[in-house]
Amino acid sequence: MSDDKSTHFGYRQVNKDEKAGLVAGVFHSVAEKYDLMNDVMSFGIHRLWKRYTIEASAVRPGHRVLDIAGGTGDLSASFSRLVGDQGLVVLSDINDSMLKVGRDKLRDSGIAGNIDFAQANAEALPFPDNSFDRITIAFGLRNVTDKDKALRSMQRILKPGGKLLVLEFSKPLLPLLSKAYDAYSFSLLPMLGKLVAGDAESYRYLAESIRMHPDQESLRQMMLEAGFDEARYTNLTGGIVALHQGMKY
Repeated sequence: MSDDKSTHFGYRQVNKDEKAGLVAGVFHSVAEKYDLMNDVMSFGIHRLWKRYTIEASAVRPGHRVLDIAGGTGDLSASFSRLVGDQGLVVLSDINDSMLKVGRDKLRDSGIAGNIDFAQANAEALPFPDNSFDRITIAFGLRNVTDKDKALRSMQRILKPGGKLLVLEFSKPLLPLLSKAYDAYSFSLLPMLGKLVAGDAESYRYLAESIRMHPDQESLRQMMLEAGFDEARYTNLTGGIVALHQGMKY
């Protein structure tokens, strides 16, 4: 970062005030094909990563769960079944196109009875202190401009005894895997984006945003500095993805 007024948008330096709008443009562009592209670009493995996250969350009947950057509602659908009639899931996303796709998808599935929807910025979550038993953000934190501010906002609204789960692309552990992953991300992924979603540039940005995201240990330290009393992570698929968990006591 060149100064305190700039940040990265992929590999580009932009004004902090511009980033949210640029990210919004990416997700407006890909919203309708987002689920299909997730399956194509991860070879379906994203479903296993999300299933692991749901199991690690230990969500129970009656819990209040906030799914930040919940997009098309994959996690929210599962949480809805787990919290039951006495619980509540809030699907939030800063992007109205993604939120609309998620809302329509869940309502069409007939499972939106205990789900609320909120267009919200992760840096300033519009909920009272100590509101949620669980907070999740899957593949969304890397797109947030001020990650430290967002983590503090999440910590504030988490109940004592609650847990934050951050599922995000991370840093592969093996050099050979990292080299193959780079070749895939910067050559094949934009081509798939062009073929499937008609948008190569958005997927080039997504590849760049992954590389600019903090590594596993850096994110763990950021969570501790944001006020979480405990933070740990589990590497998935050789560190291509990591699940971070933070506790508030």
